[in-house]
Amino acid sequence: MPTSLLEIVDLGDGDIVLQRADDDSEPLVTISFSDESRMYILDQGLEVAKAMLQAGIQAAAQIAEQTDVEVETEPTQTAPRTLH
Repeated sequence: MPTSLLEIVDLGDGDIVLQRADDDSEPLVTISFSDESRMYILDQGLEVAKAMLQAGIQAAAQIAEQTDVEVETEPTQTAPRTLH
């Protein structure tokens, strides 16, 4: 799988996104905090979002290891493969 540089961006409207740094595709993840939750986290929304993203990436890696699944980014025209 090709490696892509990712960036976390605070959009300024309360949304924080994880997106590829090298293109204009839509964000991979969008985090929106409600007004009530913003009261609890104060000005630390970006730090909370970073922790949430890190936890999500770690969980996805663990799931991938447990299920032994190979992720393909683009469909291919070859016959389906079984990974053992």
